[in-house]
Parts: sequence; C-alpha cells; structure tokens
Amino acid sequence: MLVGLPGAGKTTVGALVARSLGAAFSDVDELIERDEHRTVSKLFAERGETAFRLLERAQVERLMEAAPGVIAPGGGWAAQAGALEQVQGLVLTVYLDTAPETAGQRTASQGHRPLLVGGDPYETMRALFAARRAFYERADGVVKTDERTPEAVAMEVVALARSAGGW
Repeated sequence: MLVGLPGAGKTTVGALVARSLGAAFSDVDELIERDEHRTVSKLFAERGETAFRLLERAQVERLMEAAPGVIAPGGGWAAQAGALEQVQGLVLTVYLDTAPETAGQRTASQGHRPLLVGGDPYETMRALFAARRAFYERADGVVKTDERTPEAVAMEVVALARSAGGW
C-alpha cells in the first residue's frame, strides 16, 4: 500500500510496481468514483470530507479481503484515525516521501483534487504535509520521490516489496 501527499506519485508508481510484481493495482479514488458514479471532487462537495473518508475506508477494507495487490488510497487515508493500524502486519505500507513544494508543483494544474480547489497549491501542500507527516512516517518503508523518475521510485518500492513484503 502506497501512502503520501497528493502528487507523490501513488497512482503512477503503484501501476508500475503492480506490473513489476505481476499483481493487481487498485486506485481507491478511481474505485470510489466508479461505485458512486461521481468524481471525488463532487463527493466532497455534496457529502463532505467525512463521508468521503468513510467510503475510502470501506473500499480499502474490501481490497484487503481480495488477492494481494498494490493499493493506492487517497493522500488523506493514512491520516485518518486507526487507518494505518488497521492494516499493520497485513500489508507492506510504503510512504512516497515528496516535498510539499514538489507535490504542489505536480498538482498545481490538476483541478480535480478537492482539497486544492480555490487555493494556493503550495500553501495547501505545506499544510497537508504538516498535518499528515507523522502518520505517513508510520509506514513500513519510505521511498523519496523528489527529482526521481517514477520508474526509479517503482524499482525501489519493488525491492522493498520483495525484501520486506514477501513478494
């Protein structure tokens, strides 16, 4: 399971890792959008973040019951009370460590991210990083992403999965 800020590369890297491991890849936001027939932004607007986080947690629980694979929850999943504790010992969690400035740069033009709408993406990322960093750092492994290609990051995650995750 990959955790980190929006823009850390969870979806891009996750797909590459899954391909390398011959495993399924699940983007939790995409699954929620499919099931709810709405974008994450629309869900935030209509139901609020708390309702979205409940959907997110339920989706992760369903994925945990499925065959082993690579899971990319939203950037806020790991910061929800008990989320990481719920999966500890069951899956390998890897924190894609991305500087807030890098995450802000990567997401600045992505209007579909609900927590970034209408604000300065750099300030938002710094605030999210300050609020979530301690949670992210509870992951089983850490891989730095700044100034690295998705392929290089994926290779390091694959190495962690093989050495510590039983792949």
